[in-house]
Amino acid sequence: MIYINRFSFGFYNQIRKFYLNSKIYDKKISKVNSKELIYKPSPHLLSSLIKYQKKKFKIEDFFLNEIWDNKNISLQEYKKLNSFYWFFSLDLKSSKQTVQSVISNWIDNNQRYNDKSWNFDLTAKRIISWLSNHNLTYDEGNQDYKENFNRIIQKQANHLINEINKSQIIDDKLIGCASIILVGLCYQEEKKYLSFGTYLLKKITKLTLDNSGFPKSRSIQQLIFYLKYFILIREWFKESQNNVPEHIDETIYHLGQGYAFLWQNTGSDFLFNGNNISNNSDFDNYLRKLGYKFKNNDNEFGGYTILRNKKICLTVDLGSSPDFKFTKDYQSGALSFEIISNGKKLISNCGYNKRNIKLNQLSKSSAAQSTLIIDDNSSSKFTKVGKSFMIKKNIKIIKKTIIFEKDYWKISASHDGYLKKYNSIHEREIEFYPEKVVFVGIDKIIKKKINHNYKFDIRFHMEPNVKLMKTQDNKTILIELDDEGWKFTCENYDINIDNGLYFGNKNSYTENQNIFISGISYNQIENIKWEIKKI
Repeated sequence: MIYINRFSFGFYNQIRKFYLNSKIYDKKISKVNSKELIYKPSPHLLSSLIKYQKKKFKIEDFFLNEIWDNKNISLQEYKKLNSFYWFFSLDLKSSKQTVQSVISNWIDNNQRYNDKSWNFDLTAKRIISWLSNHNLTYDEGNQDYKENFNRIIQKQANHLINEINKSQIIDDKLIGCASIILVGLCYQEEKKYLSFGTYLLKKITKLTLDNSGFPKSRSIQQLIFYLKYFILIREWFKESQNNVPEHIDETIYHLGQGYAFLWQNTGSDFLFNGNNISNNSDFDNYLRKLGYKFKNNDNEFGGYTILRNKKICLTVDLGSSPDFKFTKDYQSGALSFEIISNGKKLISNCGYNKRNIKLNQLSKSSAAQSTLIIDDNSSSKFTKVGKSFMIKKNIKIIKKTIIFEKDYWKISASHDGYLKKYNSIHEREIEFYPEKVVFVGIDKIIKKKINHNYKFDIRFHMEPNVKLMKTQDNKTILIELDDEGWKFTCENYDINIDNGLYFGNKNSYTENQNIFISGISYNQIENIKWEIKKI
């Protein structure tokens, strides 16, 4: 049956590829009417999404001979080139004639669909770039050029409309949707783009966000990505003097709640479920300039709990795992936690590697999170789907308690990730005493059946700059956090220092250290008590 399905899928893809490259499909997407670019979006609205170069380049600085003859170019370079996002780094003193000749050259070489330059993601970004950089790409062009420009923009938009439901990547769908909406705002005679784009945007919102407006993937990175695009789309509506659809305002409000909770309240990146260190200060400035203010003083949102005062911040993943289709970037870190002291990360997770398959798998494991691991197995079982690792069986948070008072904090919860294989529940309790500046933790392994004994580890990961040293009595590990000193103790179990990998910086890794408790679970209820105290 598997082979039959694979054959059927392969046959379908071949037929589809043949159709997309056919004259019939070209004729279908070539039906365009609007000849006038009415709304011209401001390029600065893309500044939250585009990494602008401090030094602007003139188009004349680039080697443009045979620019589309991409024989000796990497795939990454090819994508950058064909997305045209590099136009945002051009000096406005660049020759409009040269810029427009580059676009004309691209059109001549890419009149019809091909699976490389008309890739869904590239096409969407290219439309946004060309329209947003209209002062170089469109203004002062001759009539023939403008007609060709308007025609190819709408032709690409028609292709996006045709393909957007077939796209497997949710984030790409959002970019495609934004692109279609922008075409609808720029070419206001063509109502289909705006109506289809806004309808699809609402549909995407419903499919990918939960009732609180948090991504169903529980991805912090995706939440910020969505917020950036929804604000961009809203600003396009405002600038083009169109009424902003109500659901866009509602979505921004909810996404903003999540953003305030996870970033603005703390000013720190938490390394849970696909997130990396991103530093959103520039985005904060962007929001201020446009007049956006978000506020959320809750202690719990999106499956995360944050308790904080002026000096200490404790964050714990208390959320159940997402449904299967939203687990591409999910990491097996149920009940993992991070501690920030005076703006510096004391306890961390290891972060996320997206680019390398083996490192991606490693970064998704429970061992890469500050949590408990039984028998070297993650609490989530991953299965390979394409180039991603997804989880089949959901992890559920069974119970949770949150107490937040001036002189006492407590977070406790348990999950069933080890129930099926080991008949065991992992329960974690973390107490914090602000006056003493001490964390007291208890990790429990609760066996539903005493069927066998097995080993366990509890890991507490550090950022690369944090230094660790074990004392001579083997009962204490000293933690040097810049100018702060902390000590980690665990009386009844072995504690050691181990080397590991840190993936906090996007698309890279470096060595780090972690404290780990190890032991054998003999009892029906195994209580592992530990303490982290400032000295």
